[in-house]
Amino acid sequence: MFRTLAATLKKWRASRNGGRQLIELLTHVEWQAPHGARHQWLIELVRWVRRGGLPDGKVDRRVSRPQHVRLRYLLRMLDQHPDWKRDVARLLRATLAEGDAISLLCDTGMPTRSGFWGALVERLQSSLIPPAPNTRSLSALVTLMFADADDGHVADEASWIDTIPAELLDALRNLLLYGMDDADTAARADERGAARRPRHEDEAEGGVTGAGGAGDFSHALLAAMHNLCYQIGSTGLSSAVRSRLSEARIQALPFYRLGPAMQSVEAAHAMREAQARESDVASRGVLDPTLEGAREGAAGRAEHMDAALRLLQEVNVLRALLDECHAAIRELYAHLDANGVSVEVVFQVERMRERLIRFERLLDAWMTTDDPASQAHLIADLIRATRARQSVGHLLRMNFALLARKMVESCAQTGGHYIARDRRQYRQMLWMASGGGAVTAVTVYFKFFITGSHMQPMVEGFLAGLNYAWSFVLMHFLHFTLATKQPAMTAPAIAQRLEAAGTPEGLEAFAAEVVALMRTQAAAIFGNLALVFPLCLLVQLAWFRLTGGHLITPEKARATLASFSLLGPTPLYAAMTGVLLWASSLLAGWAENWFALHRIGDVLNYNRRLRFVFGNAGAARVAHFWRHNFSGIVSNVALGLMLGLVPAVMTAFALPFEVRHVTLSTGSIAVALGVLGPKVLHESVLWWAVAGTAAMAMLNVAVSFTLAFQMALRSRTSLPVDKRDIYRSVGRRLLAHPLELLFPAAASKPGQGLSSREG
Repeated sequence: MFRTLAATLKKWRASRNGGRQLIELLTHVEWQAPHGARHQWLIELVRWVRRGGLPDGKVDRRVSRPQHVRLRYLLRMLDQHPDWKRDVARLLRATLAEGDAISLLCDTGMPTRSGFWGALVERLQSSLIPPAPNTRSLSALVTLMFADADDGHVADEASWIDTIPAELLDALRNLLLYGMDDADTAARADERGAARRPRHEDEAEGGVTGAGGAGDFSHALLAAMHNLCYQIGSTGLSSAVRSRLSEARIQALPFYRLGPAMQSVEAAHAMREAQARESDVASRGVLDPTLEGAREGAAGRAEHMDAALRLLQEVNVLRALLDECHAAIRELYAHLDANGVSVEVVFQVERMRERLIRFERLLDAWMTTDDPASQAHLIADLIRATRARQSVGHLLRMNFALLARKMVESCAQTGGHYIARDRRQYRQMLWMASGGGAVTAVTVYFKFFITGSHMQPMVEGFLAGLNYAWSFVLMHFLHFTLATKQPAMTAPAIAQRLEAAGTPEGLEAFAAEVVALMRTQAAAIFGNLALVFPLCLLVQLAWFRLTGGHLITPEKARATLASFSLLGPTPLYAAMTGVLLWASSLLAGWAENWFALHRIGDVLNYNRRLRFVFGNAGAARVAHFWRHNFSGIVSNVALGLMLGLVPAVMTAFALPFEVRHVTLSTGSIAVALGVLGPKVLHESVLWWAVAGTAAMAMLNVAVSFTLAFQMALRSRTSLPVDKRDIYRSVGRRLLAHPLELLFPAAASKPGQGLSSREG
């Protein structure tokens, strides 16, 4: 609150001194100074216009755009002081004449590096190191003009520029032409004489030929389009793009035909300019009253009309090719979505799409050079692009959105099979979870053996990771399940169901799906714990009966119970374990995308050595095996290694962390109970450990589910229904059918069925 109040007070003081600052700026106009000094003066002037508040310090709530008021105040001040106005106009013309317009029209907002990681480094550097003002690049000048102000005020620059009134635009144009030499003034008076001629005649005769005139701007736009055209064609004809398009003939691709089409437009434009010059020379001479003179005039007008018509036709052909380029980009995204996403390819395609949009915007501005509103819209677009280029988050969202959606959809396809919608699926889930609990019981004893060896922490963490990994992979191939791995998979499936929740029927179906998910998750946790606890306890009791000893020492058993206490760091560790569970689902989605992107299945299927050893059918079976198990193996091995190594690494950096997994912890409590005997039932250390284990169950599931669900929602543009309606619908479902939380109704419709594989 105090920071906001201080910013408001600073803004009010700046508005009070606004008129004085403007006068100080206008009295120090040095249009003959080096371009670095001129650029610095322009930056300060634009920042004065951008600053919030009215220039005289007054407050008028009817004014929605204070920048317009400041701009009008500036122009009125210049009208009252012709010397200032002449110097400002000369400074503007000198800046435009010496500046690199191509950098402004082509490079503004566009990454100059060819790859994603290079562009990321470029944005990080630009966010820390602004460009120097003593440069010819107008793109750098615009970046400095519209960088965030010192007072922290970030306005929608594109919005107020896009809505500048027409009279202000005309005044700005007149300011740019003010004080030009007498020859240019005479030329302008002549062109505004008897009758108005078309725009191309004005450009051809040099009627507005001063620096910053319409002719110079038109030529700069044409050169920028020429530059962009070949940049687009270079990317569109690259192997990464061309191999993903259905059209195999390179000559038929729109990117191949874009360059010749642009050359045709330039040739037609040059012919129209030549005809305009000839027509202008004829119009300046003495009119020939004879029939021959009339015929020559009519022929000249006809040729001029033909040239203008040809230019229009070539522009229409160019626009049609641009539409075909957009269609090819949509095909590229569909191919990436179906066959695997590469961040580098997405970066190239997205940069090409941005250049296409910029090309179309420049083409529109070139066709309407005499329209100040069109030029204002172009400047607004360039400022939007500048702001986007300064944002590292925008680059990450733009290029990782498709990959994130692909990974989420991969998890959703797997997670949809982990929701029991009828009684058969419910019994199957109990069986799968019970098998997972049985395998975890073996894992618990291996864990105690590893920790009891007292090895170096990193070695111990690596062996613990291998212990977890083999058990998770075994569950995968035995079609068992671990309850805490499910939320990261089922959350994207639930988020995907939201797309059909826009109708009452769809909302009701979504509520039923949420209830089924809650029931299935409870069944999975029950099945895991129902096997791991008695098995671990029975193994310890049987060992004691046979040998008279314990598998772990009583001191170790008591320390294990104390480490699981709810009063200690157990909740924090359990939440961090939930993050690792979610991360394993991301690795599963990434692995499946990588496998599809590089077509590993086809590589294995047609591998010459595999076919020689196993035959064609055997190679196909190998490819089928890896196609259906690669992501599961990667995610399970990665999860196991993370559970073992992450605590060791964090502890090495003085950040204590231990894995708190509900199934493993329940088995450990059972072993400790078997070692300490029934007397421990009367001690609080056991019951605090039980309470801590209950917290583990909730946090493992809740954190993993929440992270996966939020990522799934962010990969979608919008929700068809309000969140409050979702909560109310789920609440009504629970109130109407409370027993469905424990057991599915007999009339429940079958769904997809449970998966035959884990993770």
